[in-house]
Amino acid sequence: MLSLERIPDQVGYLVLTDDGAVVASGGELENDEHMANIVTGLVTITDKVDPVAFSAEEGFKKISVNFEKHSYVICMSNKKIHVVKRKIIQEVASENNEQL
Repeated sequence: MLSLERIPDQVGYLVLTDDGAVVASGGELENDEHMANIVTGLVTITDKVDPVAFSAEEGFKKISVNFEKHSYVICMSNKKIHVVKRKIIQEVASENNEQL
C-alpha cells in the first residue's frame, strides 16, 4: 500500500472500502468514522450528479474540497477510497513585494 504519510503537507489520511469501512487511518483523521461517512456520501452522490454527461464507467478521478486552512483530496484506487487532509500553506509576501 502507498504510504500516505509521505505526502507533503498531509496532516491526516483515511483509506476506506467502497462501502465506507475504515481500513487505515492516521494523523488528524485517525479512526474518524464521522469523516468516513461524509466522504462515502460524497462519493455516492458523484455517481448521480449527471448520468448523461458522465457515464457509469467513467466515474470521478479526484475530488478536492478546499477550505481556508486545509483541503481534502479524495480518489479511488483498487476499489478503495483514499482521503488525504492537507494543510494549505499561505505564501507570505516579502517586504520587497509589498513595496511594489
